[in-house]
Amino acid sequence: MTKGNINVSVENIFPLIKKFLYSDHEIFLRELISNATDATLKLKHLTNIGESKVEYGNPQIEVKIDKDAKKLHIIDQGLGMTAEEVEKYINQVAFSGAEEFLDKYKDSAKDAGIIGHFGLGFYSAFMVADKVEIITKSHTDAPAAHWTCDSSPEFTLEEDDKTERGTEIILHIAEDSTEFLEESRIRELLLKYNKFMPVPIKFGTKTETLPKPEGAKEDDPAPTKEVDNIINNPNPAWTKQPADLEADDYKNFYRELYPMQFEEPLFNIHLNVDYPFNLTGILYFPKMSADLQIQKDKIQLYQNQVFVTDNVEGIVPEFLTMLRGVIDSPDIPLNVSRSYLQADGAVKKISSYITRKVADKLKSLFNNNREDFEAKWNDIKIVIEYGMLSEEKFFEKADAFALYPTVDGKYYTFEELTNAIKAKQTDKDDKMVILYASDKDAQHAYIEAAKEKDYEVLLLDSPIVSHLMQKLETTKEKISFARVDADHIDNLIKKEDTSISKLSEDEKTKLDELLKEVIPSEKFMVQLEAMDSNASPFMITQPEFMRRMKEMQQTGGGMFGMGNMPEMYNLVVNTNSELVGEILNTKTKKKQERLINQSLDLARLSQGLLKGEELTNFIKRSYDMIK
Repeated sequence: MTKGNINVSVENIFPLIKKFLYSDHEIFLRELISNATDATLKLKHLTNIGESKVEYGNPQIEVKIDKDAKKLHIIDQGLGMTAEEVEKYINQVAFSGAEEFLDKYKDSAKDAGIIGHFGLGFYSAFMVADKVEIITKSHTDAPAAHWTCDSSPEFTLEEDDKTERGTEIILHIAEDSTEFLEESRIRELLLKYNKFMPVPIKFGTKTETLPKPEGAKEDDPAPTKEVDNIINNPNPAWTKQPADLEADDYKNFYRELYPMQFEEPLFNIHLNVDYPFNLTGILYFPKMSADLQIQKDKIQLYQNQVFVTDNVEGIVPEFLTMLRGVIDSPDIPLNVSRSYLQADGAVKKISSYITRKVADKLKSLFNNNREDFEAKWNDIKIVIEYGMLSEEKFFEKADAFALYPTVDGKYYTFEELTNAIKAKQTDKDDKMVILYASDKDAQHAYIEAAKEKDYEVLLLDSPIVSHLMQKLETTKEKISFARVDADHIDNLIKKEDTSISKLSEDEKTKLDELLKEVIPSEKFMVQLEAMDSNASPFMITQPEFMRRMKEMQQTGGGMFGMGNMPEMYNLVVNTNSELVGEILNTKTKKKQERLINQSLDLARLSQGLLKGEELTNFIKRSYDMIK
């Protein structure tokens, strides 16, 4: 029997590991099963190239709980170790810089990948165990070895009578970690971290129903047998070639990833590249909600089929973090800070590749079945608009598939839209004015007024559309966006409208003075306009720039510094309206004021601006007028 000390430069590395990595202590199981998987796959490689003479067979990894003895077993049928290899790989771990390492990487302690990627995989066992045993038999003819350590630098190493190839790790679970003796907890961790490991993982048994024997009666119970309960899927869809998968395979894998998600994904994108980096995966477009934060952190990042994290920020472009699915790459550094990750050359290439693949897929879907793409537009537009705002290359590609729907249910690309409005929607500066509504019901009267003049009105109602319009106005030539109830539409109306005011200049001056006496100047700027006599007598518009800046401030976290912008509106008074003429010709001042206030409040009501006490007074006044 051999006795000795593990080569460490501090008195006791184990409490230090446990304390430092305590928040990630559950990862021990992922690390130990990853080691068992490596040992199994290495044996497969050695047998394939003829360097190992054993029969590979159908090896599996088994996880067993012995609750009474407070032990957890991880057993593999991999290549095993000789006593000399135990000395090399377990006892002589390079811990000489342990304190320096802990200090250097303390900021990334919360990184789920920190243990295995610093070579501490096996020693993570001491986060939950106060004693660990290794019983291992090499695939060679060497005798089995039994290593024991009680979470001090001292160990024992002796021969063992184990005859089967492979390694068994026995964890004597510490008093503060007895949760890892619960079947439900271990099952949870296996499904979280090891659900798609490439080697079958056995955890307990399950009852399987067998066919009834010939001649059995109808009410005879079907025979059963106990079989191994394999908890993982060693061959998930993303590890296969796209040509080998059908549409149902992708849908079934989505259900496997998200068993509690009942809606089907809209479509998927299969990632598969091996140069200049390795990356596989499947991304799904789900139906999007308007709440961008709810959508995030649904993509799972794997490294060689081992789950790492569902925070893929810095690896996947931010606008795509609202998608779902899996990304698997051995080329992503997982043990460094996020700022380093974002500056890493390989990660930047991966991010650019994913952006390009998504853009190409969207273009292909649009070209192959535009009608279906239009039907799905409302469910995917948030991602596309977000991408157009945040990724310049995606913005350039999006011209081919980004859609601009109208209030009447037509869909234009940007080129189609500008061709449709070029002749009839230009302002006095010869800019094309793209009219839009954000709420069909609230802005119905304005939409109808615009449609009467044969204007196209888009329906743009996503929460980030103000930012997108701003970008389009700065990147496209001679266009501007104006909401149908914005003041900018006046330029269009005046250019197209041939109505002549029924009021003389003196009457207009008198009307202007009367209105300004009654209407608060700090809230409304009065404009007299000659419009169709059937148009509304009073219409409220808001300066497009101010309204849009306020919207951008609300969705952009104050980035524009517009938090205290005043609520200022234009009151457009139709001088050709019969009611306006009546106001002007009414003899008593009191009745004039009442008609003006009532008309103003109706205009405010149509814009949702009448609330609280003012709304109460309006209702009371309306009843009085009816009486």
